[in-house]
Amino acid sequence: MIRMFCLLSSMLLACSVAHAAPGPEMIDPEEAKADPDFAIQGEYVGEGVLPDGSRSKAAAQVIAQGDGKFRVVLYRGGLPGDGWQRGGDRFDLEGTREGDRAQLAGDKITGAIEGARLTVADPDGKPLLELKRTERSSPSLGEKPPAGAVVLFDGSGTEHFRDGKLTDMKTLEAGTTTNEKFPIAKLHMELRLSWRPTARGQGRSNSGVYLGGIPEIQVLDSFGLEGRNNECGGFYGRREPEVNMCLPPLVWQTYDVEFSEPARDAEGKPTENVRVTVRHNGVVIHDDYDTGKRDLGPQGMHLQRHGNRVQYRNIWLLEKS
Repeated sequence: MIRMFCLLSSMLLACSVAHAAPGPEMIDPEEAKADPDFAIQGEYVGEGVLPDGSRSKAAAQVIAQGDGKFRVVLYRGGLPGDGWQRGGDRFDLEGTREGDRAQLAGDKITGAIEGARLTVADPDGKPLLELKRTERSSPSLGEKPPAGAVVLFDGSGTEHFRDGKLTDMKTLEAGTTTNEKFPIAKLHMELRLSWRPTARGQGRSNSGVYLGGIPEIQVLDSFGLEGRNNECGGFYGRREPEVNMCLPPLVWQTYDVEFSEPARDAEGKPTENVRVTVRHNGVVIHDDYDTGKRDLGPQGMHLQRHGNRVQYRNIWLLEKS
């Protein structure tokens, strides 16, 4: 009897694991377009009446969950970093795709996404909100390295990276470390999260940027999440970003990292700690963060591969003078 129970338990566990499998991971937007959910996920902005009855500019993030399911977050005032800040009002809805249209439902409200339009209505069908699809891009996207910059990756080769993988798209795949170390004053890099809507949590486009001397800057598909310290832009396990600036999967994003040069005494010894400022898609998410160290020295960089194929490009840095 015990043996039969164990066998049955093993079969149920196997079925559960199979059902929870995260599905294929796509790194090419053209391939992801074959999934009809890809055209619906994204960001929407507009204005109207929110679920609490107040009139306001509003926005929504539509997060694909796989198999025609969506989670939708409505924001009062606009999108995160563009009208909405941490602590502002958020309202949740759930969505189900029917063909190329998604039906939405929330607490005492309904809605739909069709074409490039998201609408919300009350239970009687009275229109409340009308939002139109938008595609944001970072103001530093494609920024060219200034004179004197060290170009680590421009799509032409991986000579600066140990075990670096150059894809057919001329991108650098996560899972590599620089061969050299540099006294970094400023670092610019661009990243693109993969499309794997059935994955959850830390299994969803997990990577990370390691710069010697500071905590890992987390990379994760955190689109539409709260913005915790283990989500995109967080100093992993240490500090949350000021606002979750994560864009949808397969949209190019930027990290811009700047290190302060601490004051020094007459003998040249630093008298204060090095501080770091991080911008995610042009918005400051860590402002003058104290690294706890007086002198970081030359730093290498590791782009973590944590089970996912996150892509990087346009990586360059300025050295301390």
